[in-house]
Amino acid sequence: MFPSVSAVSDSDLDVQEGLELPPAEALDPAPVLDPAVADAPEAKEKPQVARWYAVQVASSCEKKVKATLEQRAVTLGVDSRILEIEIPQTPGMKLKKDGSRQSIEEKVFPGYVLVRMVLDEDTMMAVRSTPNVINFVGAEDRRATGKARGHIKPRPLSRDEVGRIFKRAAEKKPVVKVDLAEGDQILVTAGPFKDFQGEVIEVSGERSKLKALLSIFGRETPVELEFSQISKQN
Repeated sequence: MFPSVSAVSDSDLDVQEGLELPPAEALDPAPVLDPAVADAPEAKEKPQVARWYAVQVASSCEKKVKATLEQRAVTLGVDSRILEIEIPQTPGMKLKKDGSRQSIEEKVFPGYVLVRMVLDEDTMMAVRSTPNVINFVGAEDRRATGKARGHIKPRPLSRDEVGRIFKRAAEKKPVVKVDLAEGDQILVTAGPFKDFQGEVIEVSGERSKLKALLSIFGRETPVELEFSQISKQN
């Protein structure tokens, strides 16, 4: 016959269960979450900033690299991080052999392309793997051992550097390029010395002028001429 519940004392419970209950105030209280903390969004990463980087490319391939990289950025899904590709240029003029002039764009830094981008592994790979790209301009991480060249770490251009580059491109006066050098033979096609032949002794592209030795009255005389007044003789 089982004892009634009333017949079991507190001491009997302690013996039967083998437990000694701690006082209520010794128990750890249940954690209470602050609603403001519980509802707070997770910490977000700081947005990466796009910077300008100089990229060295093969000679005369600046435009080709720009067009190819713009297309590859879209194909590789990094066009939101490769934002601008620029070839700083200034207006110029080229004098042809027949004396006519052709408008051209003169590169401020031949062999380099400027890229404004968020630098990460994907964007670096997109740039480096573009045909005719040599490498970023930056600091070389020397290898601990061996004589092999280290890895180039891209160095972002400072605001002052970027400002100077684009200011130079905007303010530089047009330069006349002419396929002439000292010793070339010319024919004067206009002006008081028209139909005289001579030899170039000095070329000044910024002034669009040259000096030539013309035979006047049997004597070689230095004469300053405009590029538009002469044609080059083969």
